[in-house]
Amino acid sequence: MAGRRARGPLQRLQRRSRELQAQVEALRAESAAAAPGQREALSLRCTQLKKLVDENANALRDLKKADEPAPVGNYNQRKEEEEKLLLKLSQQLQKLVLVLDQDKVTTNYAVDDEHQKDPQTEDEKEEESEDESEAEESSEEEDSEEADNEDKLLDDPNVKECIAVGNFSAQQEGDLTFTKGEVLLIHDKKADGWWVAENSRGERGLVPRTYLAVHNEDEENQEQSEEHIEVVDETADGTEIKKRTDSHWSAIRRAIAENDTVEVLATTGVVPAGFRLSMLFQLLKEGDQFRASYFLQPELTPSQLAFKDLVWDSEKNMICPRPTRISLVVTVCSCKMIPLPGVSVQVLSRHVRLCLFDGNRVLSNIHTVRATWQPKNPQTWSFSPKVTGILPSLLDGDCFVRSNSLSSDIGILFELGITYIRNSTGERGELSCGWAFLKLFTPNGLPVPPKMHELLLSGGTPYERGVEVDPSISRRGSGVFHQLITLKKQPVLVVKLKSLSAQSKDTLNLLPETLIGSMCYAHLLVFYRQILGDALLRDRISTQSTELICNPILATFPQLMDQPDLMDALRSAWAERETTLKKSEKRDQEFLKSQFVLVYHDSVFPLLQSTALPNYKWAEEESEAPRWKVIADFLKKSRENDGALQYLLSSENTHKAFDISELAYDFLGEVRQNNPGV
Repeated sequence: MAGRRARGPLQRLQRRSRELQAQVEALRAESAAAAPGQREALSLRCTQLKKLVDENANALRDLKKADEPAPVGNYNQRKEEEEKLLLKLSQQLQKLVLVLDQDKVTTNYAVDDEHQKDPQTEDEKEEESEDESEAEESSEEEDSEEADNEDKLLDDPNVKECIAVGNFSAQQEGDLTFTKGEVLLIHDKKADGWWVAENSRGERGLVPRTYLAVHNEDEENQEQSEEHIEVVDETADGTEIKKRTDSHWSAIRRAIAENDTVEVLATTGVVPAGFRLSMLFQLLKEGDQFRASYFLQPELTPSQLAFKDLVWDSEKNMICPRPTRISLVVTVCSCKMIPLPGVSVQVLSRHVRLCLFDGNRVLSNIHTVRATWQPKNPQTWSFSPKVTGILPSLLDGDCFVRSNSLSSDIGILFELGITYIRNSTGERGELSCGWAFLKLFTPNGLPVPPKMHELLLSGGTPYERGVEVDPSISRRGSGVFHQLITLKKQPVLVVKLKSLSAQSKDTLNLLPETLIGSMCYAHLLVFYRQILGDALLRDRISTQSTELICNPILATFPQLMDQPDLMDALRSAWAERETTLKKSEKRDQEFLKSQFVLVYHDSVFPLLQSTALPNYKWAEEESEAPRWKVIADFLKKSRENDGALQYLLSSENTHKAFDISELAYDFLGEVRQNNPGV
């Protein structure tokens, strides 16, 4: 008889959570029927149980999918559900502690008062004791129901004013420090328990939900008129704050911390009130995990012994195609009625950043498409539906979207942005001019049909609701006619979802399972993946070998994803080479790969190490124009000299000091862990 399979770490913590939930329910029931003398002991048990719940929550947050001995379906969703359950249990225990301690203090106060009165007869005391016992039981039940109702009321999105039940000091940049009794205005109630709040001085930041209660002005006035009774606040001072490991929060904290600049611009009328610091731009600055170069690398299976999305087909001698749940082309067509910033700032770039989003997390790389506009109509942004020739890929509105995420709420998040420079100070920055979210599945789980979509833009960040891009538009009048006019003046983004042709589907199925990019260079990414498959799956001496692989293309190609002008250089050079190939040669995959290697070495590889090429800087004309001139001159010389060898050997050209990373591909350092909830 086969032995029972051992539980994984997540399953063990889930079981522990159910045990704690049963203990909390039992303790709440026992507290509701407890006599006054039992409440002190119950309060101690409640505090101890809360400590166990918080310890289980901390252990859950430290878990990773790679810790599981076997694959776990919907891992991130299950983990989130457990975190919500433990947060709820912690909040229930915290309120119960307050109720028990409040009753304890009130009872002691009443006893002291009794000693000052005339002594009573035994019969009178017994009658009062029975009455008090009945009243206590009724009060306890009411307190329990009231605590639940208050918990629900606190989470109500319409309840904006909260009062602090304890002191809190900011733990990191972006947190808001507050004191007990301070009234806070809540702007956004986030699912993880960290809410965006504003104090009476107009300062904003993240605050923990467990420190808040619903603010009631009538109750506050009544408490101020009564004699003050101090209640020990074990909730705030004893609760361990929930750790935030999601890298989204660091970007949001930065946006909040740096929001003063936007508020100054909005107050002075330079930008509309709905503009914010760009959240997606902040995420790109945080690290590589939201860049296409990161998602281009192979992903490991949970066991970390094989590649999840890079599998070899020995019959066809190539990597296996990987069909995905989401595989489509979205065309960014145009933006209309986008508000203009004031004359005190100079706009360096207008663009749209897009990514996969489930309402809470970014699930893919962040892809950028730059817009063009006419000076006589700057409120309308245009995009190229298909890039050919030497037109920059940064202008390509045709974007492929791939994902295997099982989330029912997944969709495409679009954020319109401008890169600007202030004329008075020379300060550079990037603002969001509004955002839109297009769900990719209907409530029935069916894919959204391919068609044109006109998306109304919202202001603020994707974590704010009900914010207009330019509130002044809707305040300029009233009536039905005005509403119709106002609707036409609202900023919109026009996009088109397109189904794939057979050829496009074959191309995209050779790419990673999660990736967004430009259709104009998708075929170049396929070459990279095929060469990657050859090196990792076919030519490696042993699958257990972790030695460096000598391959300049594998070592440097991902850099092109972050330097679109170099990707354009490779695209142009390959297009020229394709015109010289015969039809039979174009059908030979091995021959095409060998030609691609030659083109790569003769075009972008020398440029990556050239000292003549300025560093790539986003939306900076001082570097963009010189870079393109260096690239164009090099491609011309390479074409005239039948390759880059003469350029490399010439004493007129200098190169950066040699580094082994130019040639060595360290796949252990590059591969992605199996973690769909980026």
